[in-house]
Amino acid sequence: MTTMTEASVREFKMPDVGEGLTEAEILKWYVQPGDTVTDGQVVCEVETAKAAVELPIPFDGVVRELHFPEGTTVDVGTVIIAIGVGGGAPAEEAPAAPAAPAPEEAAPDEPAAPQGRKPVLVGYGVAESSTKRRPRKGGRPAGGAERAELNGHGDRRQRPLAKPPVRKLAKDLGVDLAVITPTGPDGVITREDVHAAVAPTAPAPVTPQSTAPQPVALQTAPAQPAPTAGTTAATAPVVSYDAVRETRVPVKGVRKATAAAMVGSAFTAPHVTEFVTVDVTRTMKLVEELKRDEDMAGLRVNPLLLIARALLVAIKRNPEINSSWDESNQEIVRKHYVNLGIAAATPRGLIVPNIKDAHDKTLPQLAESLGELVSTAREGRTSPAAMQGGTVTITNVGVFGVDTGTPLLNPGESAILAVGAIKLKPWVHKGRVKPRQVTTLALSFDHRLVDGELGSKVLADVAAVLERPKRLITWS
Repeated sequence: MTTMTEASVREFKMPDVGEGLTEAEILKWYVQPGDTVTDGQVVCEVETAKAAVELPIPFDGVVRELHFPEGTTVDVGTVIIAIGVGGGAPAEEAPAAPAAPAPEEAAPDEPAAPQGRKPVLVGYGVAESSTKRRPRKGGRPAGGAERAELNGHGDRRQRPLAKPPVRKLAKDLGVDLAVITPTGPDGVITREDVHAAVAPTAPAPVTPQSTAPQPVALQTAPAQPAPTAGTTAATAPVVSYDAVRETRVPVKGVRKATAAAMVGSAFTAPHVTEFVTVDVTRTMKLVEELKRDEDMAGLRVNPLLLIARALLVAIKRNPEINSSWDESNQEIVRKHYVNLGIAAATPRGLIVPNIKDAHDKTLPQLAESLGELVSTAREGRTSPAAMQGGTVTITNVGVFGVDTGTPLLNPGESAILAVGAIKLKPWVHKGRVKPRQVTTLALSFDHRLVDGELGSKVLADVAAVLERPKRLITWS
């Protein structure tokens, strides 16, 4: 039987695909054990707190083992896939190794990789010494000693069997796995077992001595299924009324990061929002003209393009708006570049990718960048780098038919412009009431570094450009 040496196995660890991210969820595996992979080939897709990202493998070989199933959240620096290289024996020919828990049964406090393994590749995770799991509360020993006790060879009770997603669900819901009766194969606790543990207990039946009327809600609750043959009433499944009326969705990934960022923004930066209603009839006509322009052929031309250009012009005229507040150093940081963020609603939540150096782009270049940004966001392929370093943001709530809103600042930025729906309304134009294309703009800004005068000037300049778009030429 051929043996596999340690040198013939390379391990790929979960990298930090953003800045300071600590974990990512494996969404999909593109390879399976036995598949041949090459350097640069995408092996899986993961979701971080910022975006969905495809991970390429940095070497050639044959897939030996996938350490985690799809849907598992894995810490940065943890080995996720093992690759056989250098002509080693396939997995089924390798000598038997001491039994280790399967990925779905791995303890969250399992020790990191043994000493002697190769160091982490630069850019593909943190140092191995920093990826060791923290010891379990209560001073339980790690490694083999803990497994011996958990397997019944010590005085401690056996550790309940459950997959990582189920353990996380139980932790989020505050359920102790040790008190749950498992219904899965081989005594594994399932998601349904956890939900059943948090479901409210059924009300006790009314005794003959009780004359209190039953609540109305209990009369409308779905009837419990009768026990089937071989099933006692004590083990019959219990259907929770709340489970029928409610759905609980774990907050994670992009939505979790967005929630934390918005809470931090709302309670850190003192927000001020100003509004202006503007006649954009001429801007809408210019949009139609640009669609027929040869220089704009094949590019996405819409009102958002001209609104973005109008904001860039306003920033050029009032550069102090393009700043950030450095709390630690008590400084205002003025940016001499504009990374223009565009808020985008995606199935995974709200993200704000930005167009780098938007201030230096021509109108066709800005249209091309805007089109790529929107398409990439809709496909869920926005990279973390595309969402870092923004200086000012536009959010277009008008696409939902909303007149406007009071947007919250993207953390680290001093201003955000909300664009409302463009509607045909009666408007006084040249002394007469006429139907005109009208919209409402709202500018929120950080009042620590942007006072009312500066915020008003920026908003007025944006409105002036959209009302008379020829100013794009004279003011740019």
